[in-house]
Amino acid sequence: MTDVEVKSSILTLVSFWILGLCNNFGYVVMLSSAHDILKSNSATSGSNETASLNSTLEYKRECNHLSTGVILLADIIPGLLIKTFSPFFALYINRRLSLCISLTIASFITVARANTELVAAIGVALTSMASGLGESTLLSYMINYERSVITSWSSGTGAAGILGALTYAGLTGIFHLSPSTTMYLMLSVPFLMAVSFWVLLEHPKKDQISTAPSDCPDFSTNSPSLSNKISYIPSLLKFMIPLGLVYFFEYLINQGLFELVYFENIWLTHAEQYRWYQVIYQLGVFISRTSVNIFPIEKIWILTILQGLNVVYFLIETLYSFTPNIYIIFAMIGFEGLLGGGAYANSYHNVMKKVPKERQEFSMAMTSLSDSIGITLSGLLAIPLHNRICYIPK
Repeated sequence: MTDVEVKSSILTLVSFWILGLCNNFGYVVMLSSAHDILKSNSATSGSNETASLNSTLEYKRECNHLSTGVILLADIIPGLLIKTFSPFFALYINRRLSLCISLTIASFITVARANTELVAAIGVALTSMASGLGESTLLSYMINYERSVITSWSSGTGAAGILGALTYAGLTGIFHLSPSTTMYLMLSVPFLMAVSFWVLLEHPKKDQISTAPSDCPDFSTNSPSLSNKISYIPSLLKFMIPLGLVYFFEYLINQGLFELVYFENIWLTHAEQYRWYQVIYQLGVFISRTSVNIFPIEKIWILTILQGLNVVYFLIETLYSFTPNIYIIFAMIGFEGLLGGGAYANSYHNVMKKVPKERQEFSMAMTSLSDSIGITLSGLLAIPLHNRICYIPK
């Protein structure tokens, strides 16, 4: 490769890393703040005494009245709807990215100015829509580049987990900034995303038409019809089902059981333990999403089985508290993150490796739907599961 080609390749990898980081950053911040959002809402709802009475008389352990799965659902369902329909529309990349960035800006401002739970929920929903649209669009756009960009993108999304969790904890805990100020500072994220895509990233010349905004859908022979796309979905289930199940198990643990796994009378409070669980989990995700080129995995179902066993472990832990110290829990959470991140990166790597070139754009976008379905189903189950366990003595 010439020096120019090497420079272009490096810029492409860096651009997709930044795009992955920015696309998932707001989503992670919302989930990282889930415990505090619920606690804050219950404290300002005007029913402090009633909530305290319910916690004392009804719940047998320290619990939020609502599982953090509530925040998860608000943070995923709008994105799920976007991912459901976006694969069936033409990939007008500039328009889609402009909309994605606009939604991200609107989400941070809405949450920063929110004075009711409804307004805050609208802000969270906007974040979900932006993340869902960005992921579906950019995964489809990756077919114009080498497979190595998947590792770069996946690593960026994994880094978003670590940096998002640490940024929220640092700005609110160490620097004592208010949630509103923190959200305004987040406006730098969509700006960075715009610079990465329109300034740093070198777009392939063969894609001049599809990167230009257009009001006319592409009905050329290279663009499969709606019926052809739908008929191809069954052949993608071998990628979608294992990935969806991994995420179902993963987020059932994170949003239904994490909050119930805590140690009393140690150096961390319950809320601090929850935050560290999120950070360690995101670290595991980052490591595995970054290492897909080093440790490629084709049999994703193995990761599915292991993640299912993790659910069993954490469920038993919430019921019987048999783990002797928190460091074992930290290790198990890191392992959980490794499995989830590995399933994500390797699934898309396998799609680009095994699916015919002309089908890859649709296949990448469609496969991205599976993790959202898994997360949504886990959120629906996490709420009753969490509340049921709360009534069981610790």
